[in-house]
Amino acid sequence: MPHFKTGPVKIVPTLFFTFFLLCLPTGDLWADLQNSLSGCAAIKDEALRLQCYDEVAGRITPKGDEPVQTASAPPPPGPRKVSALSDLWEMDKSKSRSKFTIKMHRSNYILPFTYNRSPNNGPIHGIDPDMDVHKSEVAFQLSIKSKLWKGVMGKDMDLWVGYTQRSFWQLYNSNSSPFRETNYEPELLLNLPMSTDLLGMTLRTVNFGINHQSNGRAGSLSRSWNRIVANFGFEKENLFSGGDTAVLQLKTWYRIPESSKDDDNPDIEDYLGYGEIWGYYLWEKHRFGMMVRNNLDFNENRSAFQVEWSFPLNDRISGYLQYYTGYGESLLDYDHTVNRLGIGFILTDWN
Repeated sequence: MPHFKTGPVKIVPTLFFTFFLLCLPTGDLWADLQNSLSGCAAIKDEALRLQCYDEVAGRITPKGDEPVQTASAPPPPGPRKVSALSDLWEMDKSKSRSKFTIKMHRSNYILPFTYNRSPNNGPIHGIDPDMDVHKSEVAFQLSIKSKLWKGVMGKDMDLWVGYTQRSFWQLYNSNSSPFRETNYEPELLLNLPMSTDLLGMTLRTVNFGINHQSNGRAGSLSRSWNRIVANFGFEKENLFSGGDTAVLQLKTWYRIPESSKDDDNPDIEDYLGYGEIWGYYLWEKHRFGMMVRNNLDFNENRSAFQVEWSFPLNDRISGYLQYYTGYGESLLDYDHTVNRLGIGFILTDWN
């Protein structure tokens, strides 16, 4: 049997506590305690039964008949969604990057195989009558931009420089596989963030600028023009389901006049008109796109139409299908209608 040592210091508190218990009305207290515990045990809901025991033990002070609830910390906020156009032009201040950072501008893609049912042989035959344009060729586009001036003159607008290059490569032509056409398109754009509801959509961005486009060729193959452009970007989130986005871009231009001796394509507006409309539908990493262009001349009406679909392959690259019909696919073909179907890959710059 273990032996415990006691002394005067420990005996005094023990005697005092025993005397205190003897002075209490133990019968009533014990009965009340038994009734309380029995009542708690009869509660079927586990949370309420535990709460009852806590009240009996004095850990929770009951407030009337309402169950006592303890405060819980709010869940951490998830990542805030940024609209497609806001991300494209870095209008979200929390994600805005510094100047001179390279960013994707328009679509960046390569179509290793395209088939053009009606290739334009005229300009090529003017130089080499023995050379024909093959219906199959490679087409690709590179498009980048960079912010030159963030917060122009202290205002909420940015100045950008963009560059787009589109090439058509006769890879399957046994006659040296030449690049049939390449269009170079630098531009300077001033972007103004917007937030205006219009016709069920939100006007997100307006940009104004100067655009130059040429093919770098000489003689009869030379094509070029300069334009003042105004572009308007609209957006509608959750169009059909949660998480989808519809984007509408209205692109307009005014051609800067040139002297007749320097004008390689004086009638280009008769074919390409004064603007075009681009529409995109973004849904679960799929992008469905459409472009419509028309010269708005009812006597000699000319137009162009492009549809496209990209589908995810991985986080950075998607498969890409594109169909184009009409005038103006390239500067060399501005006055010739083509019908081209292509398949390839596109960088997913809209994610």
